Amino acid sequence: MSAKRRLLLHICCAPDATIPRRVLASEGFDVTGFFYGNNIHPRCEWVKRRDAVRKLSSLLGMEAEIAAYSPEEWFAVTERSRGEPEGGARCAACFELQLGAAARRAAAGDFGFLCTTLTISPHKNPDMINGIGRREAGAAGVEWVERIWRKGGGFRLSVIEGKKMNLFRQNYCGCAYSARSADENERTRRRSA
Repeated sequence: MSAKRRLLLHICCAPDATIPRRVLASEGFDVTGFFYGNNIHPRCEWVKRRDAVRKLSSLLGMEAEIAAYSPEEWFAVTERSRGEPEGGARCAACFELQLGAAARRAAAGDFGFLCTTLTISPHKNPDMINGIGRREAGAAGVEWVERIWRKGGGFRLSVIEGKKMNLFRQNYCGCAYSARSADENERTRRRSA
């Protein structure tokens, strides 16, 4: 397959990659996964997600690259906005780090295209993600493949596929701040049950 059809798929977690990988491959892209998890905390959570990406890669026969775990830059960039609600400036900074790393990797690896699984989540702003993706891909000289994967029941389908493959699925986006929020929500749910 020619280099111009090679696509690097930024993967936020294995279940969320099930549908995008299948669709992109059916469109003629040669898909390689890229897992960047410096936003994921604690490290044991990153390990679970990394291992799930490896499992998905093996099950699908898809190459997948795993970026080294180095959360220091993420903390430095998001420290100023740590008190912001989910979906605000902290998330934008996080998406910029993730998609910027993916764009640089795509350019260095001679991938002509870049896409992300982030837009499958019903909790994330797809316009924000695609805007950041276009900017980061453009700066790296790679073409952004804009998608909103949650359309048409994409998220529900990813849950079903993830269960069929027995892939680990998390209960929070991954960052330390969302982990605290998930813990607080669980405690509240238990108290009211």
